[in-house]
Amino acid sequence: MRKFSICLVCVLLLLAPATSIAGGRWRPAMDSAVRYSQQRAGSVSFAVKSPSGRLFAHRGHRVVPAASVFKAMLLAGYLRQVSVRDRKLNADDRSLLAPMIRRSDNSAATAIADRLGPRRINDLARDAGMRHFRYTRPWGLSSIDATEQARYFFHLERYIPRRHEDYALYLLSHIVRSQRWGIAKVHRPDWDLFFKSGWGSGTGAVSHQVAFLEKGSRRIAVAIMITDSPSHAYSIDTLRGVAKRLLKDLP
Repeated sequence: MRKFSICLVCVLLLLAPATSIAGGRWRPAMDSAVRYSQQRAGSVSFAVKSPSGRLFAHRGHRVVPAASVFKAMLLAGYLRQVSVRDRKLNADDRSLLAPMIRRSDNSAATAIADRLGPRRINDLARDAGMRHFRYTRPWGLSSIDATEQARYFFHLERYIPRRHEDYALYLLSHIVRSQRWGIAKVHRPDWDLFFKSGWGSGTGAVSHQVAFLEKGSRRIAVAIMITDSPSHAYSIDTLRGVAKRLLKDLP
C-alpha cells in the first residue's frame, strides 16, 4: 500500500505542470519579451490577458496613435447600430466591412466612421472601459493603449450583437495573406488566431497588432504597440519577436 501511495504521488507531481496550464494558469514569458523589446530600435509596449483573465503588461498604458487596429472598433460599432444589430447583413454592409478588416481598406473605414460619428464610437469605448481612448479625425490618429486593446479583444463578443458574431470572427480570422505578418507567423499548434494589424504607410512610424488566440474554451489576448521603428520591415520583425516570446509556452 505504501509503495502504491508513493507511486501515486509521483504521478500526480508529474502531471501538475500540465494540469496547471490546462487549468488556465498559463503565464506569458514577459521577462523574455521585455528584454527582447529593449534591444530593438523604436518604442515598444504590450499587454497580454491570460485564460484566467489575469492581465500582464509592459508599458501597458503608453498612449499611441491607433492606426488600423482602430478598424476592429469600427467593426463592432457598425454591427451595434440599432439599424443593423437585429437584421441580416446585406451586400452593402459586407462591401464595407469585409475590405476594411480583411485587407485594411481605408476608404471603407472612413465611410463607416462617417456613418457612426463620434457618439457611437465613444459609446463603444466607454462600454469597453477604455479610459485612455480619444477619438479624433483622421481616425488613424485616435489614441489607444495596449492594456485596453488587449482587454477589448479578450471580451470582443461582448460588444458585438450575437447575430453577427460569426461574421465578425470570420473577418478577423481571414486577413489577406499579404498582411499576415508578426503574430500570424508565430507557430501555435491547435490555436485559432483572430487579429488586426495597424501600420503607418509602411514607414515603421507606427506598427501595431491586436489579437486573440482560442483553443476550446481557453482564450489569450495580445496587444503589441510599436512606434518610431526604423522601417516597416524592421517593425514586423519586432512584432513577431515579441509575440514569439510572449507565447512560447503555449500548451
